[in-house]
This record gives sequence, C-alpha cells and structure tokens, in this order.
Amino acid sequence: MTSIVLPLSLTNWREPFQYQFFRHGLVAATLVGALCGLIGVYIILRRMSYIGHGLSHAVFGGAVVSYVMQWNFYLGAGLWGFVSALLINATARRRKIGADAAIGIITTASFALGVAIISKRRSFTRNFEAALFGNILGVTSRDVLVIAAVSAVVVGAVFFGYQQLLFTTFDPELARIYGVRTGWVDAGFALALAATIVAAMNIVGVTLIAAAIVIPPTTARLVTDSFGRMIVISTLLGAICGGAGMYLSYQLDVASGAAIVLLAAAIFAVVYASTSVGRMVETRRHELAEAPARFPAASLSPAAASSQDDHVVDEGQDTAARFWPLELDSR
Repeated sequence: MTSIVLPLSLTNWREPFQYQFFRHGLVAATLVGALCGLIGVYIILRRMSYIGHGLSHAVFGGAVVSYVMQWNFYLGAGLWGFVSALLINATARRRKIGADAAIGIITTASFALGVAIISKRRSFTRNFEAALFGNILGVTSRDVLVIAAVSAVVVGAVFFGYQQLLFTTFDPELARIYGVRTGWVDAGFALALAATIVAAMNIVGVTLIAAAIVIPPTTARLVTDSFGRMIVISTLLGAICGGAGMYLSYQLDVASGAAIVLLAAAIFAVVYASTSVGRMVETRRHELAEAPARFPAASLSPAAASSQDDHVVDEGQDTAARFWPLELDSR
C-alpha cells in the first residue's frame, strides 16, 4: 500500500526555519498581523470595513505607478493611499454622493489604472502577483525593517493619541465640542491605515488585506465588551494568525495571504460557534431561574401564592447597563 505523508510531519516541522527568507517572512507576517489587528479595532468600531477593502485596491495602483516611475515603493504607494483616503473623505461630504459611492469610484479607478499599466508592460507582471496574493519569497531584510518601523510609529501614535482616537471613534460630534481636532485625527488615522496596507501588501496581498484587518477585531469583539481588552486580544490574535499562517503557507505550499486569512477565519468560526452556544446555555439558565417568578402558582402553596399577587418583578431596571454595546474603559 502507498503510504500517505502528512505535510506537517515531525521530521520536517523545523525545516523552514533553516531558510533566511522564511525567517524574514515569519517576522514580517507576525508584525503585519499585529498591526492589522490593532488598526482593525478602530476600523470596525467606526464601521469602516469597506474603506480597508477600498484603500487596499487604491494602494495597488500607487504601487504600480511607483514601480514605473522608479520611486520608492513604500513612499509612493503610501502617499497614493493617503491621498486616496483624503479624496474619499472629500467626495463623501457631498450631499448627493455617499461614502460607499466615493470609495467605489476612487479605489476602483486607481486599481484599474494599475491593471492597465501592468497589461501594457507585461515584463513585470509576475512582480505584482505577490502584491495581489502575498508571497513569502518576496520578503527581504529591508521589508522587515520597514514593517518594524511602520509598526513602531503606528503603535506610538495609538498610544499617545489613545484618548483622542477613542473619543473621535465613538462620538465625533461631541469630541469637536470638547476641542478635539477630529479633522487632524481622521487624517492621521487615514495615514496610519495607508501605511498598514502598504506594509502588509507583500505578506497578505492586496485582495486579502481587508480580511486581515477586519477578522481579528471582529473575533475579539465576540469575547469582550471592554475597549482596552479588545485592542489587546485583536493585536495578539492578528500576530498569531500572521506567524502561524506564514508557517502553514510554507508547509502546505499555498499563498501566504490565503493561509493567514483562512486561519483567522477558522478561529473566528470556532469563537462564533462557542460564544453562540454559551449564549444559548446562559439564556436557557436564566429562563429556568426566572420560571418560579413568572409562574408563582405552580411553585408556591395557595396561601403563599396569594401573598405574592401584588409583587411586581422589575426585569428592565438594568437594561441600559446590560445592553450597553461597549465599555469605554481601558480594562
């Protein structure tokens, strides 16, 4: 009989660590995953998941233009993404044009420009396959340094601007009343998002960056109502998915971006299923506990039941506290 050899056997689990390109890719993927998890918290709480998807396509156009014009890749693509974000914001302010339409116009036009240039200059088509789908072979020591620098800057900006970001995320109108310069905060956030997308391009790929940004914080949101804990869990989850996904991409011989996103999606599915079951069990337990209060005659003697007739159970007094969507603390 023909033996079946599993990809992740005990004899070759250490094999990829022998190669420098894999070590570079592993470090870069872990940093990018953590960065996406961190910035993704603000993305989903601002209900801006669509802009992450749109900007990733816009940055692709900037990357192609930077390559043709022989500009620095990171500066050219990052600046292109930043300008695209400002254009989206400016266009969305028009009353007759919504944010979704602005994103659809600007980002797809930028992406189409990149595709048009690639189709015209077929000599570097393969170079951008990695940008579309992610490729660990394309990660160099220079990329690791750039990603580390971007991560340090974004983490520092989030740390020092924590209160302003928090205030602007949940109530921008009130933040302006209290003197927060929300315009500058939004511009800085757009720059951080563009930098994150550019840093993640070679690891995750343009087509999957949005998923890498959205899935970790969404998973974290299922397990906590605390804003501070949500940031920590999302960042750690993104880092784990980045590193483990990069390792699986080597062992299974698939694109690194696909492996990272599929692993994150699998974790989300498990967490979603477990929290759903836990919620059903908790609901059932509360129903059983409240059954005597709802049907006192079934559990009390006639004399005791008659003494309870004028008793009113106030089940809604803690409604606001129990259903407040997110605790605005740093616990």
